[in-house]
Amino acid sequence: MKSVCVYCGSSIGAKPVYAQAAQAFARALVDAGCSLVYGGGRVGLMGVIADEVLAAGGRVVGVIPELLVGKEVGHKGLTELHVVPDMHQRKRMMADLADAFVALPGGAGTLEELFEVYTWAQLGYHQKAIGLYDIGGYYTPLVGMLEHTVREGFMQQAYLDILQIDADARSLLEKLRRYHPPGRDKWATQREVV
Repeated sequence: MKSVCVYCGSSIGAKPVYAQAAQAFARALVDAGCSLVYGGGRVGLMGVIADEVLAAGGRVVGVIPELLVGKEVGHKGLTELHVVPDMHQRKRMMADLADAFVALPGGAGTLEELFEVYTWAQLGYHQKAIGLYDIGGYYTPLVGMLEHTVREGFMQQAYLDILQIDADARSLLEKLRRYHPPGRDKWATQREVV
């Protein structure tokens, strides 16, 4: 695992623990020899994690849409910054550049990015590890909702198990490193032979 794509808030959050944990995750990434791939912003947890990886001597690759560069939220001190036309190309490039994905706390954008790569994993578009950095139980309600989808018959337990969840940065990175994807994708047993 050489690079990890991190999805996180463009806000700092309501509690200091979020920024502290983002810094801890950044240091764990550098110690593990991993580059950071992220959305290219200089604000919120995005800026915190990028600045900490850079301060620790690590490599940071940002991918940001033109619209957000125009609003001056792009980070100007990264190892690499790719400016792309739109959000779709941003997410595709981030996914292509990464060996694994981790969601730190964030809002709708973070959740949307997480669920896109999570769905891609279920459908067999990639076999990369996906982690939730569950700082202070931030993702506990989300995991509860996903468990509800399993109980109600809308998702198999094997697909819930794709998500690697931990509140400790180093432990989460180790889980990502040891991850083995499900043996088959969601529709493998239901395809018609043509």
